[in-house]
Amino acid sequence: MILLIQGAVGLTHELTGWLRGWGAVQHLPFADGYELYLSIALVVLAFAVFAAAESRKSG
Repeated sequence: MILLIQGAVGLTHELTGWLRGWGAVQHLPFADGYELYLSIALVVLAFAVFAAAESRKSG
């Protein structure tokens, strides 16, 4: 859930400028210039983790 929230906050900040300082991606010094891509990756990773957890629970 934290991955999804951080990704959504990062995307919101990059696309609209809102929520400045809320996301972890904006505070990473090595991510300078790649915040949008990292935020997208966090959202995709969150959905992958959700899918893996769901398939493990049902099987």
